[in-house]
Amino acid sequence: MSRQSPTSAAPHAGAITDVAGIEVGHFSDPRRPTGCTVILAREGAVAGVDVRGAAPGTRETDLLAPGNLVQQVHAVMLAGGSAWGLAAAEGAMRWLEERDVGLDVRFGTLPIVPAAVLFDLPLGDARIRPDAAAGYAACDAASAAAPQEGNVGAGSGALVGKLFGLHRAMKGGIGTASVTVKGVTVGALIACNALGDVIDPDTGRVVAGARTEDGLALLDTRRALLRGDLPLPLLAGTNTTIGVIATDARLTKVQANRLAVVAHDGLARAINPVHTMSDGDTLFALATGRVPLEGDAPGMTVLSTMAAEVVARATLRAVLAARTVDVGESRYPDSTTLRHDTRD
Repeated sequence: MSRQSPTSAAPHAGAITDVAGIEVGHFSDPRRPTGCTVILAREGAVAGVDVRGAAPGTRETDLLAPGNLVQQVHAVMLAGGSAWGLAAAEGAMRWLEERDVGLDVRFGTLPIVPAAVLFDLPLGDARIRPDAAAGYAACDAASAAAPQEGNVGAGSGALVGKLFGLHRAMKGGIGTASVTVKGVTVGALIACNALGDVIDPDTGRVVAGARTEDGLALLDTRRALLRGDLPLPLLAGTNTTIGVIATDARLTKVQANRLAVVAHDGLARAINPVHTMSDGDTLFALATGRVPLEGDAPGMTVLSTMAAEVVARATLRAVLAARTVDVGESRYPDSTTLRHDTRD
């Protein structure tokens, strides 16, 4: 496996940790490309979620519905390992409980930790996947510094462009971005393991995804499907893009859920096809409430625009920061080592 550092060819685009009250920590398993990423909100954050993929692997998402009781969460866990990776959230709960962070339920302090997972089992020994110890280690590593991107944490084993077979896929990863308007910041952290291609939302150019049969260029999955090329049979749930949008704005639970909904527009700009029957695309939204939406502060229309923008940027950065891996006889190149297709 390549040991290159997860740097990006793209200029820095901000980070989810630019949002006051948010910390991020990665755990990357040295035994194979897999891992988990925790997004901490120790003081609590109003939360929402929206699941668009047809094959999600999630935990505590029903709790975030506007009509349900709990108003705040204390962390979100993103992990590889498919449904097994949900165990990483237990480690985050233990870490937070030891620090007396959580909901007072009279008989103890109960941390609320929703989670989502992606399918990274094709790379290496599938019996190795994130567990409670991995989740705990990710919390230990958390800080308010800009998180690493690429082949780390939940993005360690991510692949993109699998519609025409794993042998033609490319390396995905995890990316982050942020934007600030009139004193309000919105950031995103996205682990991209998409079935489809990743597109530069500003140019429409395919940046990473399914390769041509010779492996030397990008196929352009959308155009291939529209001209009648048939995809290979797919195992449901073997893909998925998961992530978190965070803001320092003071939002209600209804507004946080709406922010998660519109943030999927960013995925639609950066991934094609997206929200498929074989993806489990899930986005959480967190509002730390440091900035009241008063006076000329951005309202929900502007916040929604910001959320979609940072999701699109973070998704692009996830593949720009990814690095080639070699696992057994399979090689999954990154976006900087492949000759791009030049067709219009």
